[in-house]
Amino acid sequence: MTFVPFDDRDGTIWCDGFLIPWRDAKLHVLSHGLHYASAVFEGERAYGGMIFRLRAHTERLLQSSRMLGFTIPWSAEEIDAACNAVLRANGLINAYVRPIAWRGSEQLAVAARQTRIHLAIAAWPWPNLFDTRRLKGVTLGIANWKRPSPETAPTASKAAGLYMIGTLAKHEAEEAGFDDALMYDWRGFVAEATGANIFLVMDGVLHTPTPEGFLDGITRRTLMDLARRRQIRVVERAIPPEELANASEVLLAGTAAEVTPVRRIGAYSYVPGQITETLRQDYEALVRLPAGEMTHRAA
Repeated sequence: MTFVPFDDRDGTIWCDGFLIPWRDAKLHVLSHGLHYASAVFEGERAYGGMIFRLRAHTERLLQSSRMLGFTIPWSAEEIDAACNAVLRANGLINAYVRPIAWRGSEQLAVAARQTRIHLAIAAWPWPNLFDTRRLKGVTLGIANWKRPSPETAPTASKAAGLYMIGTLAKHEAEEAGFDDALMYDWRGFVAEATGANIFLVMDGVLHTPTPEGFLDGITRRTLMDLARRRQIRVVERAIPPEELANASEVLLAGTAAEVTPVRRIGAYSYVPGQITETLRQDYEALVRLPAGEMTHRAA
């Protein structure tokens, strides 16, 4: 695969209300969002020209910004329209969409209430996060870094700063020969992978950690709904790491990862089974529904 740097591509990006050439989408080096992580973002996927659960992603973006103490000066309707405009401008049907909002460069200090709030939206072709490795199941190392307590960070937001430890954890895992890392929370319970939520199958029941200290993913909630429609019992709870030995199947769920089976976590091995494959197929069928039917089923 040819590597194409993200700053030097053909294409169009929506930035502060205008569609501009990709290479012109730049910010000042003294932007507050760069120095103090006052930025929030979303990851979305378009299938067949339709962005899956677009309004849910947009509402979470707006809520994340409020949790970081700023207001994005565009409405949900305007942001939805901008996301769709970016798809059309780039001629994309199946794509990954990235809205991001951040504080600008008017002030550079911990307190920066006078900064302008910016919003940009880009889109590009991006297959599954784990590419062909997804077919046989991915491997997870155990991260040394933990997800923080909700008392120490706005963990319910999709804030840029919260992903620093994910980057550190994934780099360490890849250096050790794994595809990704499993992260525990501040108490030592199972939390998530670095960019996807985790599910464990035990005796035919789907178990997933309660989202305390990490993001309650939109794909996570979708998968739970699909499981219940299949009469698969879903349990949200704190999961001690020793229970990893009791799982017969493990899977990840996220916009970039979609539904991905796991074949190894540390010393534990798993075989992707019927529940994983059923949920994967159900998810892939759902995201490719016609727009009207998708909206009906999402309600």
